[in-house]
Amino acid sequence: MNYQEKLDRLKTFIEGSGNIVFFGGAGVSTESGIPDFRSVDGLYNLKYKWPPEQILSHTFYRQHPDEFFRFYRDKIIHMEAKPNAAHLKLAQWEEEGKLKAVVTQNIDGLHQAAGSRKVYELHGSILRNYCEKCGKFYDVEYMALPHAETDGVPMCSCGGRIKPDVVLYEEGLDQNTINGAVAAIAAADVLIIGGTSLVVYPAAGLIDYYRGNKLVVINKAPTARDEEADLVIDGVIGEVFSAMP
Repeated sequence: MNYQEKLDRLKTFIEGSGNIVFFGGAGVSTESGIPDFRSVDGLYNLKYKWPPEQILSHTFYRQHPDEFFRFYRDKIIHMEAKPNAAHLKLAQWEEEGKLKAVVTQNIDGLHQAAGSRKVYELHGSILRNYCEKCGKFYDVEYMALPHAETDGVPMCSCGGRIKPDVVLYEEGLDQNTINGAVAAIAAADVLIIGGTSLVVYPAAGLIDYYRGNKLVVINKAPTARDEEADLVIDGVIGEVFSAMP
């Protein structure tokens, strides 16, 4: 099956479904200028005093908050990023009643910025930040400030430290989010996996709850689910979605 035939088959899946669920990863946002974590140009291949996986751990956050937030502001917050074709197409399908949910491993909030309403953010969001002492909410604009007077660590007016509502290494996923994502995936007619290597667990394990026969994988590199997928498209997800109705 050539590339165009694959696109045509995906169109048939989409046009015939009223219960699509999308499961996405970092590759969905790379077209918005946000680097992924495991590609050649991703964060994991950049050189720092500590490996990014260590910096983005709960232990490191506790022990070296100044270094954590220096990295966080430099590499995780992307204030300039805007939704791309993939985000916009998913929001369109939801508006049309075709797509029931987006399940994302991303923390950038671009799905909501594009207009998606039913979004399960498995790893949290940089848009939500809370004081660990009093619970006061702070937006991402506040977190992006230099906070020079506190060595780069954002502090609340009450004196507590402000933590991004993102899931760090060593932290568990939110159970309500998992439950919602599992229910959506299990009930889906078409499940589209896009822009993810499917190597991060437990998030990648949620795919196991899909019971349909229209499993689509769209990714630039092979994934662990290619063999069991009903349709595999090697390509950039924004370009693929731009060819869809």
